[in-house]
Parts: sequence; C-alpha cells; structure tokens
Amino acid sequence: MIQDAAAVSLDSVRAVLGDVFQDPAYDWNEQTSPFDFLAELLSTVVDWLEGVRELHPALYWLILGVMTGLLIAVIVHVAVLIWLALKPRAVPLAVTGRTPPARRDARWHLDESRRLRAAGQFTESLAHRFTALLLQLERRNALTYDPTKTPREYTDEARLDDSGRSVLNELVASLYRHLFGGEPCTEEDLDRFDLAAAQLGDRVAA
Repeated sequence: MIQDAAAVSLDSVRAVLGDVFQDPAYDWNEQTSPFDFLAELLSTVVDWLEGVRELHPALYWLILGVMTGLLIAVIVHVAVLIWLALKPRAVPLAVTGRTPPARRDARWHLDESRRLRAAGQFTESLAHRFTALLLQLERRNALTYDPTKTPREYTDEARLDDSGRSVLNELVASLYRHLFGGEPCTEEDLDRFDLAAAQLGDRVAA
C-alpha cells in the first residue's frame, strides 16, 4: 500500500511538473534577434581589420581613412536632405498663375487697419498695422520689407537700438499670439499694439 501511494504521488508530481513547464515562461529555447546577423558581421569586420592592422599597418590606416570619409559623406548627405526637406519654400506666382499684388505703402495699410478696426475685425486690423510699421521702418532704412519673410525674421534684421529691438520683439510676440495662436484680439489689445508701433516709428523717424 505504501509503495502504491508513493507511485501515485510520484505520478502526480510528474503531471504537475509537466503542466508547469509547458508554460511559455519556461521555454528555454534560445531566442534569435534580427540584429544577430549584423552583430556577427560587425564582429567579423572588426576581426578582419585587426588582422590587417597587425600584418599591413599602412593598408589598415588607408582603409580606416576611406571608411571615415564615407561616414562623413553619408552624414553630410543626410543633413542636406533634412535641411532641404524642412526649408520653407515660397511658391512662385508664375506657377500658381496669379499676378503679384500691387505694392501698397504704409499709409494704405494704416487706413486699412482703421477700416477693419471700425468693422470690429481687430485681428485683421492688427496685421495691417504691423505691415504699416514694417514699411515705415523700411523707409528709414531700418530693414528691408519682403512679404515672403516671417515676422520673426524682421526682429533679427531690424537695425534698431536695444530699446527699439525689445519693442519690436514684443509686437511680433503679440502678433503671433493673436494672428497665429488663436488668442482673441480685443480693442484694448489693438490700442496697446498701435501705441507701441507708433512710438517705435517715431523713434526711427528721428
């Protein structure tokens, strides 16, 4: 009876152990990685270069120089491709089939800013007020106006003293908030913008 009980107990243990080790967690097969081939190839190349270095030092340094040059060329090529992909491109008007708009002076943009303000279109009025300021600064040789430039580019280009550059930076930041950031522009915001722009224009006019 004792032997039979022991046999039954042993069979039960074997069955339980069999069930346990069938779990995927106990799969002890060696896992392969898709990078194993590259690792082996790299190891082979390194061993080969080590052999060349010992037997032919001059050839080793020549190969190393060529490989370094190729690596630099690849990095430069990738950098140029990224720069070309991210570089903003202006679409020529000839391609779009449109004729270039007539150049307006600062006075026209000031009048348009006032008209839009009276109509309650404060954000649009802000944009024309900024354009009028740029044209005033251009007339004083403080910058060169170009409709393809971004407002931020003028802050780097403008030939102003530190105080004037600080005011221009604040105006551009306000313009970005309201025109591009979606922040509503109130009449009070427009008043502050107009006052700062007028003061900056007076400063460079002198």
